Amino acid sequence: MRLGAEAREDERLVGRLETDVKRAIRTIPDYPKKGIPFKDLTTLWRNGKLTRRVMDAMEKRWKGARLDKVVGIEARGFIVGAPLADRLGAGFVPARKVGKLPGSKVSMNYELEYGRQGLEIHTDSISKGDRVLVVDDLLATGGTSRAAGTLVERLGGKVVGFAFVAELRSLKGRRKLSGYEIYSLAKYD
Repeated sequence: MRLGAEAREDERLVGRLETDVKRAIRTIPDYPKKGIPFKDLTTLWRNGKLTRRVMDAMEKRWKGARLDKVVGIEARGFIVGAPLADRLGAGFVPARKVGKLPGSKVSMNYELEYGRQGLEIHTDSISKGDRVLVVDDLLATGGTSRAAGTLVERLGGKVVGFAFVAELRSLKGRRKLSGYEIYSLAKYD
């Protein structure tokens, strides 16, 4: 009986967190191109208490996953990825845009909803067999996250899952991440 009550309370708290996160994120129309409603999470990050609640939820979700590394996708994925890695006792690996990393790296190009982009990871950042969580602020079409996951796998790592603060379900990004565990706090239809 107690477990059922605790589960319902957890569910209620998660629902309240999702509502609070969605209220904190502003939408900027026609950015970076006409027709794109950009979800701006900087309005979330400026609220320290809410940011802590987001990080607490992410930590709780991934605590038992035995992660070796957390890959944060440039640039907003760094905001979530680095503190999450610290909380989980894992290393942090930046997945950067092409031309930003100085050492030996693996690269991949992918499609965005508004153009083409490239992503790189240092070759010595992931070891064979490393258990890796890929983190970004937002799941849209899934192209960037899928590229980061592919780079992890090329280096011999195992992608344990993908984590996001928000998700735009209408863009069907989960399709590109099919077969992986996907966690997102705030879901927009």
